[in-house]
Amino acid sequence: MRILFFVATLFFFTCTATLAADGLINKTSSHSVRVTMDKFEKIVRDKGFNVIARVNHASAAIKSGSTLRPTELLIFGNPKLGTQLMQSSQTIGIDLPLKVLIWEDDKGVVTLSYNDPSWLKQRHAINDRDKVFAKMAGAMDKFSNGAIK
Repeated sequence: MRILFFVATLFFFTCTATLAADGLINKTSSHSVRVTMDKFEKIVRDKGFNVIARVNHASAAIKSGSTLRPTELLIFGNPKLGTQLMQSSQTIGIDLPLKVLIWEDDKGVVTLSYNDPSWLKQRHAINDRDKVFAKMAGAMDKFSNGAIK
């Protein structure tokens, strides 16, 4: 009985860790966190997106007396597209506006991460906005590729 409980517990925690990474797109950047974020922010502004906030997590960590490798978050969106998605399922509002996280790991590798639009579509069971999700996916791919090169 104990062995069965141990195996079930191990399976649960293994699956939970694996599922937590589902839906995340990660791309390695050839620039620093700051340069990558500057490039990404310029791209989205130039494309007419609203930039809501740029959060420097590492700076906030220093202010709290801690340390954190370079880590920045950009919150941005396009209300025309986002509103259409929320008309289909208001719960997607938890994932909108869009976010991109750019961070440096312990080996100095800089990564740009964002939620895969197809994962958001599935997560919120939106089946009537395929064109919006395709446009979002194409834009995120293009914007992120522009920032990391």
